[in-house]
Amino acid sequence: MKTAIVHYWLVNMRGGEKMLEALLEMFPDADIYTHVYNPKAVSPLIRSKRVFTSRINHLPFAKKIYQLYMPLMPNALMDFNLQKYDLVISSEAGPAKGVVPNPNAYHICYCHSPMRYLWDMYHEYFKGANTFVRFFMKRLIPGLRLWDITSANLVDRFITNSHYVAKRIRRVYNREAEVVYGPAPVEKFFSIERKPSDYYLLFGQITFYKRLDIAVEACVKSGRKLIVAGAGAKKKYIKKYEKTGLIRFTGKVSDEEAAILFSEAKALLYPGIEDLGLVPIEANAAGCPVVAYRDGGAVETIKENITGIFFNEQTPESLIAAMDNFEKNEGCFSSRRQFSDHALLFSKTAFKERVQKVLEEKLRV
Repeated sequence: MKTAIVHYWLVNMRGGEKMLEALLEMFPDADIYTHVYNPKAVSPLIRSKRVFTSRINHLPFAKKIYQLYMPLMPNALMDFNLQKYDLVISSEAGPAKGVVPNPNAYHICYCHSPMRYLWDMYHEYFKGANTFVRFFMKRLIPGLRLWDITSANLVDRFITNSHYVAKRIRRVYNREAEVVYGPAPVEKFFSIERKPSDYYLLFGQITFYKRLDIAVEACVKSGRKLIVAGAGAKKKYIKKYEKTGLIRFTGKVSDEEAAILFSEAKALLYPGIEDLGLVPIEANAAGCPVVAYRDGGAVETIKENITGIFFNEQTPESLIAAMDNFEKNEGCFSSRRQFSDHALLFSKTAFKERVQKVLEEKLRV
């Protein structure tokens, strides 16, 4: 089948882009359509493909402030003529599923989440925005919500990354979504030698919903060391807490550096709520346990008392109690087999097999 993959934007390499790579391995001749494209920020595999952009790519500073152009993206999807394709796969976390395929084409939407700034996290984004952005949010969001719901009718089948997101898809679009976990690059972590040190780890791009504050406060109050690996922390925040001698901020790290951090950390701290979250899976693949807040995708990616433990309130005190409990039972998390067996459920291989199964079910109809 002649295939097109519509991805919301290509300006970095995060979970959505890792999924795109897996799809490109399955469909090596597929063309890519996206709103904004920064070749320098993506992998060689993505750069090797034909990439078509919408008019958003030509707007001022689009590669940096692309999210501010989101109100223009639904209309910009009309730039894409997909009539020659038999299979259309839209990768949705920003506007992507609203493309119009050939009437005889099959449209699968891998929905990472209904757009969170439109729905469940609207108030958090609104609170953190400046006055200018708030003015436009109030006026544009209602129309974008209507478009978002209507465009769901252009999708033949929804796939998503967790049961947590599947519930949100059911609530917002009134559609069922099949859960296809992954793809996490777990295999590359299996051979890493585990050498636990004396620090905890918080890993990934620092955003408000990651709840860095809980992890930092918990470690400072309990006298524990914490390494924060990932870009996005504010300079004032870094300066304030590095003075304690307990907290160290590394900024963005390479894959090789990440592997070392996973291998040496006592445990990964995961105090936020994620739709799925690949970081705990990668940590587990390296044999690193996870101490996570009991909500969101973490409930599916972490096997309690096997690959990690949970805490029940998003407070430093609740996290401290969980770390105390973890340290009392740290010996229960020493078997690499229990980690690798669980991590394989989220591997790229497992992801491809599940997507292939979805396609085979369609072809049998």
